[in-house]
Amino acid sequence: MKKKNYFIMLLVILVFSIVSLTGCSKEAVSNEDSFEELEEKGEIIMGLDDTFAPMGFRDDKGELVGFDVDLAKEVFKRAGFEVKLQPIDWTMKETELNSGNIDVIWNGYSITEERKEKVAFTKPYLENKQIILTLSDSSINSKADLENKKVAVQSESSALEAINKEPEIVETFDGGEPVLFDTNHEAIMDLEAGRVNAVVGDEVLIRYYIKQKNPEDYKILEEDFGEEEYGIGLRKEDKKLLELINKTLDEMREDGSYDEIYGKWFEGK
Repeated sequence: MKKKNYFIMLLVILVFSIVSLTGCSKEAVSNEDSFEELEEKGEIIMGLDDTFAPMGFRDDKGELVGFDVDLAKEVFKRAGFEVKLQPIDWTMKETELNSGNIDVIWNGYSITEERKEKVAFTKPYLENKQIILTLSDSSINSKADLENKKVAVQSESSALEAINKEPEIVETFDGGEPVLFDTNHEAIMDLEAGRVNAVVGDEVLIRYYIKQKNPEDYKILEEDFGEEEYGIGLRKEDKKLLELINKTLDEMREDGSYDEIYGKWFEGK
């Protein structure tokens, strides 16, 4: 009986060792630069929020378009890659990247210290700031006027990070916290419907949005929640791909193609 138990114990140890070694092997592979594998496939999967105009969104025909879409297509065309556009849940963007479901986060992705812990960023390629939007007839004219007001913000966004850096302002909001939405579009719709009093969001998106509507119906406050820069997010081990994107964007700035794409989407911004 003791001999039987001894062999069972040895078998359990052996199985555990194999599982552990397999896990370590997978972890080692996941920490390798995937550039050669991407070259072999000839495809880059680009994760984006398909409601974030004008960076990446669906046009009247349902096609994915935008500044970041055009920029990415040109960058990867020069490098010999096809781009597959993959809409994702923006709250899960880093998880989607690091699990291998996408290869880059490229969609008005603000560079923050918190995000640097999760991903590798390219050099900044566009400036932005977090602005405050209200309706034109609103009594809100400053951050102080947000006291006891419902303030809408996209969940897991850099706008949320920005306002949380000023807790003395946030704690004065109605309920002591912002009202969270899955998308900026939903937040602005609730502003228009009178269900919230203000929206804090990316200047790039908000100015583009109201330009498509009637700008006189809205008011952008002079005060804001800080400036920031957009970058492209990659897995930390994908150093070759990071270098390629940085180099190609530099070349596009030099030959004027970056300015051409910028002018298409931000003319008269």
